[in-house]
Amino acid sequence: MNSIQHLFDNNKHWAEQINKEDPNFFKNLSEQQKPEYLWIGCSDSRVPANELLGMLPGEVFVHRNIANQVIHSDLNCLSVIQFAVDVLKVKHIIVCGHYGCGGISASLDDKSYGLIDNWLHHIKDVYRFHKTQLDAVADKTQQLKLLCELNVIEQVANVSTTTILTKAWDRKQNVTVHGFVYNLHDGILKDLKVSTSGND
Repeated sequence: MNSIQHLFDNNKHWAEQINKEDPNFFKNLSEQQKPEYLWIGCSDSRVPANELLGMLPGEVFVHRNIANQVIHSDLNCLSVIQFAVDVLKVKHIIVCGHYGCGGISASLDDKSYGLIDNWLHHIKDVYRFHKTQLDAVADKTQQLKLLCELNVIEQVANVSTTTILTKAWDRKQNVTVHGFVYNLHDGILKDLKVSTSGND
């Protein structure tokens, strides 16, 4: 069996370093969770929400799944959104995709990947909704980038049409949904300019 002791060693070093920098950090962290941001991102290990936003633990509430999907029958994702909006009162919900997403790429393959094929069908739907626009892009890499962006835009729409958000906006709660894409090659976020803050 392979050892995972290095994970515990890394954790101990990390905790010691944090304590050295701020002796009250863990005490304060354990006593409150008041993030202003909910991050709905991809499970890809190269896209760490807190780090790329330059934020500490406790500042971002995070939900991740393959290709940052918001599906109206996914009780896991919906429960996270509901808790973030109704209990934590987050001010911003960020749906963030990333260029080079394996889920996006796999959705366009003619291969079968097993159970995940059911999940990828939702991305295939995004392709179908925007087929004319996507088929007009000859370069495969650029087409995948565009599909990445369109997928985020569709997920922003999906978040915005949940009963959770429509009810929050009906009661004039201050919460805005945003769509970003992260570039793995330079670490920079792109704002897709689709922010929504009300039922209109």
